[in-house]
Amino acid sequence: MTSTTAAGDSSPAVVGRLSRLDQFLPLWIGLAMVAGLLLGRLIPGLNTALEAVKVTGISLPIALGLLIMMYPVLAKVRYDRLDTVTGDKRLLISSLVINWLIGPAVMFALAWIFLADHAEYRTGLIIVGLARCIAMVIIWNDLACGDREAAAVLVALNSVFQVIAFGVLGWFYLTVLPGWLNLSGADLEVSGWDIARNVLIFLGIPLLAGFLTRRFGEKAKGRTWYEEKFIPRIGPVALYGLLFTIVILFALQGDAITNKPWDVVLIAVPLLVYFAVMWGGSYALGKAIGLNYERTTTLAFTAAGNNFELAIAVAIGTFGVTSGQALAGVVGPLIEVPVLVGLVYVSLALRRRLFGQSPAVPAASERV
Repeated sequence: MTSTTAAGDSSPAVVGRLSRLDQFLPLWIGLAMVAGLLLGRLIPGLNTALEAVKVTGISLPIALGLLIMMYPVLAKVRYDRLDTVTGDKRLLISSLVINWLIGPAVMFALAWIFLADHAEYRTGLIIVGLARCIAMVIIWNDLACGDREAAAVLVALNSVFQVIAFGVLGWFYLTVLPGWLNLSGADLEVSGWDIARNVLIFLGIPLLAGFLTRRFGEKAKGRTWYEEKFIPRIGPVALYGLLFTIVILFALQGDAITNKPWDVVLIAVPLLVYFAVMWGGSYALGKAIGLNYERTTTLAFTAAGNNFELAIAVAIGTFGVTSGQALAGVVGPLIEVPVLVGLVYVSLALRRRLFGQSPAVPAASERV
């Protein structure tokens, strides 16, 4: 299933030539979110059942969904081309600075600007800003036709820095910096091993599986068969895993979201500003320093995405499942998922206008 449309053409005629999955991708994700909220509200005991078994503090169904979602994309990475990414110092340095210096600082500022009188939500939002994305960003990058190999390298870098820096940055932004600015802070105690374990499971397992699949698949059948026959068959599995994860996540947190709708709005406002600033600023930076479309897109999505699974797990483990910090973590994906899906379409629309590129756009099921 291949679309022949140009990336920058968003006319109704072009949309009509896309596959149904392409045309209604935001709708499917929206329906998955609504379905999860309804399931959580309408089926008594569902939350308890879903939380009965956990992997590193995360519900087993969500853990399975994440692994299923990431495997097909990582199986597509051409691992023999990673050296072309690691040699691009502009991309690597820009990504590290944006993710680990600018991103947390922006979220800290927005949390205090918008939630100065709501200490629990403010703390939860800062935790979200510290958890740099290592999972769903791969999906958004692939949907936007970003550089798959670059995304794999940047996600790996984020993973390493997450293990090293998350606890230190949490201490700095929640305890030290508020003290310097005469603001009220909050302590955050989080185990570096817990973070490392999350990274090893949710990135390490699908990364190893993807690498081995490509290596043995190409060895047995050749690259042409692997990319033209095998990859299209497993591609749709990533989208199914994404939708399944969204349904389960929102089913687990349905009560927290629907019982406090105005609090959700309150938390959503700084998140919307954050995603706009991080994605737009990173996209502009990529263009300014001369990156091509694919790597500019990858830089923007890896900067804007957050590891909400880790943020929720840390908030619940530190402050409790009914805390305001946990609610702020839950609102993260409620806002992030539809916003970043929308930015996928924005990125594709900018492809021709800013970069002069208009190749065919693969269908969503093939991109992921």
